[in-house]
Amino acid sequence: MLLLFLRWRTKQNLDYCFLMMYCQSKGTYYVQLEDDIVARPNFFTTMKNFAVQQPLEDWMILEFSQLGFIGKMFKSLDLSLIVEFMLMFYKDKPIDWLLDHIMWVKVCNPEKDAKHCDRQKANLRIRFKPSLFQHVGTHSSLAGKIQKLKDKDFGKQTLHKGHANPLAEVTTSLKTYQHFTLEKAYLGEDFFWAFTPVAGDFIRIRFFTPVRIERYFFRSGNIEHPGDKLYNTSVEVQPFDNIQAEKEALTDDKEKTKYRRTEDGFIRIGTFQNGIAEGEVDPSFGPLEAMRLSVLTDSPVWVILSEIFIKKTD
Repeated sequence: MLLLFLRWRTKQNLDYCFLMMYCQSKGTYYVQLEDDIVARPNFFTTMKNFAVQQPLEDWMILEFSQLGFIGKMFKSLDLSLIVEFMLMFYKDKPIDWLLDHIMWVKVCNPEKDAKHCDRQKANLRIRFKPSLFQHVGTHSSLAGKIQKLKDKDFGKQTLHKGHANPLAEVTTSLKTYQHFTLEKAYLGEDFFWAFTPVAGDFIRIRFFTPVRIERYFFRSGNIEHPGDKLYNTSVEVQPFDNIQAEKEALTDDKEKTKYRRTEDGFIRIGTFQNGIAEGEVDPSFGPLEAMRLSVLTDSPVWVILSEIFIKKTD
């Protein structure tokens, strides 16, 4: 039985290699799935948005399931390296084990400890939560082999929602709680969680290059902590050409003032209502240098920012 299993696993590894070689020139990304899984709604859009948010040079594997080789995404440019490595060791270990060895070879230093190695590998292997795929099959293609694997993260209530936002530097005056950073929230990897805001606190998004924004959506709180919302908080923008914005958008013939300008040159365009701020950005502002959320009064609760969506003008 052991010999039969080893032959089956060896053929499976070779099948993966041939499939990767065939697909290498077919697209930008390669995703490995199986035929005995179920998927969460909108999984394709979720995977695409998560992938385009990642700096191309940093990652090697994006994981959308914690099970084996299910829901793994690779850049097509990396497939040659993966196949070459697998063809050297396809008889020795399952493919998910071999993937771990590839990352060890790429980034781990034998002179440093295991924790350092794990940190380095974590930069190459990025996990999306909650899982998008669940294994439902029980009978393997190997006769007599029963597979009862289940992904415990599948079906969990999502605590954040990610989007492909414009490249930007994000900063805040709020004190971050544990590892729930603003950077992760902007990239769609997690939610931002901070201690109690006071008047004058801010969250600032400064775009690397000025960008025209069509609309915005910010959601505070989540299903586990629904009360950790932003209250009495404004949404502000900083146009790249402030003089032109002053002429075209701040005033017109019918209204004395369409928007209120802050002392430091931002223009107030919206506020949070019941934990959500959303709206369109006046096109007359032109390209924006930055956006900012400004807390106007002291808050009685901590704050969670669970969704950030800044849609560029097409």
